[in-house]
Amino acid sequence: MRRRTLLAGAIGAWPLSAPAQPKPKPARIGFIEPGTRQANGPFLVSFRAGMAVLGWTEGQNLTILDRWVENRPERLPGVVASMLAEKPDLLVTAGSLVTKEVVAAARGVPIVMIAVSDPIGSGFAQSLARPGGNVTGTTNSAIELQPKRLQLLLETVPTAKHLAVLFDSNDPIGETSWRQTSEEARKLGLSPVAVPVATAGDIAREIPGLRWGADALFVAFNALTVANRTKIAELALAGRLPTSGPLRDFVLAGALQSLGVSMAKEFRRAAAYVDKILRGAKPADLPIEQPTDFELAINLKTAKALGLSVPLSLVARADEVIE
Repeated sequence: MRRRTLLAGAIGAWPLSAPAQPKPKPARIGFIEPGTRQANGPFLVSFRAGMAVLGWTEGQNLTILDRWVENRPERLPGVVASMLAEKPDLLVTAGSLVTKEVVAAARGVPIVMIAVSDPIGSGFAQSLARPGGNVTGTTNSAIELQPKRLQLLLETVPTAKHLAVLFDSNDPIGETSWRQTSEEARKLGLSPVAVPVATAGDIAREIPGLRWGADALFVAFNALTVANRTKIAELALAGRLPTSGPLRDFVLAGALQSLGVSMAKEFRRAAAYVDKILRGAKPADLPIEQPTDFELAINLKTAKALGLSVPLSLVARADEVIE
């Protein structure tokens, strides 16, 4: 009897099960893209893939709240306000226009920017090595690449004299991009002409008229041009304008050549920043990275349609050639 009583007491004192641990709340990431889902949806796919590789799975430990400005800057304040109402843990912003609006409205919320041309000049960070605030991320080096892009264009179109420079007048860096491109163009003996646009409608109106006053088209890197890359390439080809684009996506759409970063890689790189911040790092301590990998793409099919001969030396240096 004594043995049975002791055994019963021991069983009664042992917990039947450990207390259930509360399930951590999924991290909430706000993703704001200046373009349209139709044109720039692959960028979000790349970001999601980067997060998955780092152990973040939507529906388990991650929620991504995506918003699309649809190339309509007037929508930005409302888009940002609705995003902040969702109380995200961190914001991912693509390009200078979106980043500027978010930095002004989301004080204290960690921000990871993607492909911003001049983060220091735009006031987003104190320096690349030590951002010092709530913003970090990557630059696109688009302005630094402009001289090289112009040289490559002249290798294929050596007779060009008048250069049309297409840029987004709404982009905070748009005027700076135009000014620096025009300075570099003049050094090479070109006469640059500014073509500021603010909407897709502007693009459709402006490019057809360039065929009578320009020998080539140089497209600046910004949200509006990237989202309308197919329209730009098609209109330029119809107007027999050799075109230099800032991304290989332009060449895939029919532009003559491009030199720039891989947007797929840039959005995957952003995932690494998000991962570090979610695990305790501070944006102020995470250096802003400049790209080191650039893609040169050439469309020989377009060159043939324009009656141009691309030097074999240039073709040999290309990362991608479309025939």
